[in-house]
Formats: sequence, C-alpha cells, structure tokens
Amino acid sequence: MTHTDKINALALETLLTAAVAAPSIHNTQPWRFGFDLGTRSVTVHADRSRSLALADPDGRAQYLSAGSAVFNLRVAAAHLGWQPVPHLLPDPYDPDLLATVQLTVPTAAAPPDLRTLYPAVARRHSSRMPFTGRPVPEPVVAEMVAGARAEGAHLYVPDILRTRRLLRVTSAAELRNATDKARTAESRAWIAPPGASPYGIPFTTARPLDAAGRMPMRDFTGRPPAPGRPRMRFERHAQVALLWTVGDRPRDWLQAGQALERALLVATVHGVRTSLLHQAMEWPDLREAMRAPSTRWCSPQVLIRFGYGPEAGGTLTPRAEAPPADRRVGHAVRTSNPGPPVPGDGDRRSPSPGTDGPRITAHRGR
Repeated sequence: MTHTDKINALALETLLTAAVAAPSIHNTQPWRFGFDLGTRSVTVHADRSRSLALADPDGRAQYLSAGSAVFNLRVAAAHLGWQPVPHLLPDPYDPDLLATVQLTVPTAAAPPDLRTLYPAVARRHSSRMPFTGRPVPEPVVAEMVAGARAEGAHLYVPDILRTRRLLRVTSAAELRNATDKARTAESRAWIAPPGASPYGIPFTTARPLDAAGRMPMRDFTGRPPAPGRPRMRFERHAQVALLWTVGDRPRDWLQAGQALERALLVATVHGVRTSLLHQAMEWPDLREAMRAPSTRWCSPQVLIRFGYGPEAGGTLTPRAEAPPADRRVGHAVRTSNPGPPVPGDGDRRSPSPGTDGPRITAHRGR
C-alpha cells in the first residue's frame, strides 16, 4: 500500500483490528491501546484486570500476548505504508506501558517482509482440531525458525522421540490443571456461551479431545470432560516447535510474543494450521522440564503444534471490536468492557449479549 501522511480513523481501525487479532492466553485480550499524535505512536498498555492469578502469576503470558499484538501492529503499519519502529517498555515509571509502535516515513531500504504477512493476520486462528499427519516441508519449518530468530527468540524443532517427551510433560501439566479445583475454576470463568462476550472461550462442542490420549489439548472445563465433548483421533506423529528465549524478563517475554506471532503468521501464509500448548509453562518444575537440550540458557515460553488440517470453523474465538479513535484529540486510550468473572470477584460480570466490545475513549495527551 502507498504511504500516506494521514493518520485517520480508517488507519487507526486497521491498526487496532490487526492488534486484537493476536492470540492471548484464554483469549483474555489483556491489553489496551492508545495513540499519541505528537509522536505518531500507537501505545500498548497492560490491562491487569484480565490477568490470571493462578495460571500466570508473574504476568509472563500476558506480556507474551501483548508482544503478539505489537507484532500485528507492526505488520498492519507496514501494510499501510509506514515504517513501524517498536519501543519495548519505554517508560520505567509506567510499568503498564508495555510498548509503543512509532509510525515513521519508510526508507528505500525498508524490508518488504512484514507487508507480505498482512493477509495472514485475519486468517490466523488456533486450530483445536486433528491434523492430517502430512508433514510440513522443511523449508516452511525453516522459515518459521528464521522468523522467530529475527525477533530475538528461538524455535527448537525436536525429533519424534523428543516430541513425545514434550507432549508427555504437557500432558502431565494438563492433568494437574484438570485436578486442581482453583485452577479449574479460573479457566471455567473464561468460558462463555457463543456470542455472549467478545472475550474468553465460547462453550462449544467443536473442541474435541484426543481419543488416544496422546495430544494434550486443553480442557477448560476440568474433569470429567463436559458432556458432549467429542473424542477424535489426532495425528499420530505430531510436529511441534518450542519457542524459547535466553533471558526470562518482561522485555524477553515481549520479544517472545513478537517471535511467536511472526512464526504463526509465516505458517498461515503457507496454509499450515497451528495451536498453542501452554499448560507446562504454568508449572515451574514442568516448564523447566521443557527446556531444549544442549542449551546453557533456555527459558521455554510456549509449545507450538503445527500441521495441515481443516479450517478452524466452530473453534474460532471471538475478538473485541476496534472502533476508530477521534483523530482530532491528542491521545486516545482503548478501554475494555468487563470480561468473564475472576473466581472470587463478585463484581466482575461478562458483557450481556449484544453489548459493544471495547471502546476507544479520548483525552488529551501528556
């Protein structure tokens, strides 16, 4: 798309629609967005009200989710003809300001690779369905690995034996989650009837479990499985990739989120389906057991399952709407409606069916 100096409501809508298409743990969408006209920067803020106290006590997954949104912002900005310049944790006095993405005039040397990923932003969805078992070609896997590396992270693609080990550790984590009453209550709080909320996981039967028990797909309802949940045979030889970083601090988590989304979009461009297996990352000892071999410093972030399969169909998760901001004001902050309730918090309620998603309310910038 040809570059334009105008940052209007349509451009902001394009940017924010791409941002909220990013994956997030339990589909909490734990972010807020703003726009600073003075610096031509989209601001990304943490929404702490959407944190998971038990599954994500340190906020690592929230930073991972926000990092994925940052990468989508960069892709959308490049699509609109801007050169996006991200700044992670730019204000040490504002820990909720996770990142800014400045829209600068592109140069002749600007790489075109981000623009090519834009069509995949809307097409990328987590697939919880069985894959065919047809192996993904090595050049595609290598491109996913290179994409993660370009964002400062690593993808470890194990052989069959190590894949089975990683899946066994993930299965152990899923069993712990399912038998822990408090964690089950936390995950169930983010289940909503289809169409009732733009956040969380819609309660639907189109999320099968593996009949053979090899593929540890997350069951948000706990044990025993909810009535009507179908059981299907998943691929016998799964392909997975472990996303990891050398460091394990908030900046590393934001970088990992960008690397994750870049790898997922590369896969989507090539018609490859993906899903995220995060359960083992929620238990310190099991996260340690997921470390890639022969690495001195390895902080596992998430396990990616990938392969060929059907369209996501009934397994799609909703997204909050992204209405445009008023371009006349100096600063616009995107605020969220209350999402699914947090266990023990009687004041939190899910939006009623038919209510609007997040709004962008405007106020003067600093």
